[in-house]
Amino acid sequence: MSGVDTTYRLGRALYANLGKVILGKTDKLFIPIAAILSAGHILCTDVPGVGKTVLSKAIARSLGCSFSRLQCTADLLPSDIIGVTIFNQKTAEFELRRGPVFSQVFLADEINRATPKAQSALLECMEERQVTIDGKELPLLQPFIVLATQNPIEYEGTFPLPEAQLDRFMVSLSLGYPDPDAESSMLSQQQHYHPLEDISQITTAEELKLAHEEVRRVTVSSSIVKYIVSLVNHTRQSHLLTLGSSPRGSQALFRGAQALAAMQNRTYVIPDDVQALARATLQHRLIPQRRHDRNAALQAVEEALSAIPVPVS
Repeated sequence: MSGVDTTYRLGRALYANLGKVILGKTDKLFIPIAAILSAGHILCTDVPGVGKTVLSKAIARSLGCSFSRLQCTADLLPSDIIGVTIFNQKTAEFELRRGPVFSQVFLADEINRATPKAQSALLECMEERQVTIDGKELPLLQPFIVLATQNPIEYEGTFPLPEAQLDRFMVSLSLGYPDPDAESSMLSQQQHYHPLEDISQITTAEELKLAHEEVRRVTVSSSIVKYIVSLVNHTRQSHLLTLGSSPRGSQALFRGAQALAAMQNRTYVIPDDVQALARATLQHRLIPQRRHDRNAALQAVEEALSAIPVPVS
């Protein structure tokens, strides 16, 4: 027994499940898996049609958790997300109608098509795992994971996510277009049925919570902690950025590195774990000098990885 057996097994099972529907991108699947195993929220940003929603559905079907999906639109209201109290004339009492966020896995599809007012309804949910309706604080189900997809902000009918909301996503990833061989395999695979039909549940909510506990017990040495802090601090001094990563970025990188170590059946973090997740945990938190220059944020992370010495022990 290594102390991370549940996490290791779930990581392998999730990797196999997601690999059935996302072809040719197996090198990126460790990012959402690490987030799931450390109870983090996931943001998938990409052009339409490359598998963002399919990936989210595959994750939801793999987990033995309650699931709800919300298609975000410009007329969405905060109450459409968290719920609302209504007056029941038969009972002469107010009743709570819970919104879709009252589930363990919540998919906000095309989240940046909702207005900032509607998007703000998720701020409390994502950070504090609760909602406040009519002055009453209501806890959400545990574990609680938000999966969100968004189109690039240059697309029609989209609203940029507020910095505070971006910061609450543990990781951000972009799948990109498949290579020709993977796309050919996809067409052949979907000729008669969709591979989502092959996705089966591989865990339960209780087992997932056990994995979360295992991840927190993975050892992170003081040199690794210093390495993480130095990487994050370097982004705050970058000439490419208006704003560097927040301390929440440090926490995301710390916890993600623990999860990645456990996925590889290790009870301790090594620098490779930190380097593998630095881009996914930091890039979306950075604000470039030129607001929508996505390459600048990635470049700032790459510069930090190059400039900060890698700990040797």
